Amino acid sequence: MRTASIITAAAAAAAIGTLALPPISASAADSAIVTIGQLEAQGFDVRVDRIGSAPLSQCVVTDVRNPQERTQFVDVDRIGRDRVIPIVVARTITVSLDCSTR
Repeated sequence: MRTASIITAAAAAAAIGTLALPPISASAADSAIVTIGQLEAQGFDVRVDRIGSAPLSQCVVTDVRNPQERTQFVDVDRIGRDRVIPIVVARTITVSLDCSTR
């Protein structure tokens, strides 16, 4: 039973370490599809606001902002100790696009 608690705590700590990565900073030349894909690969729920009606493949990223994480405290030690760790349960970010026809 103790081994399971140690493994769970180690896995949770490893997950927290990967969440500390900063979000991708987008330049105007970045493809919207690539930027959104990279953010989703980092675990973000990407919200998009856009100007214009061009297809996504023709859009230019103008801003990446408002990264937010919602955490929950989880008990990882079931042997009577009050040990909890924060776990990220949701991550959101907003990407602004210029999709106006040129």
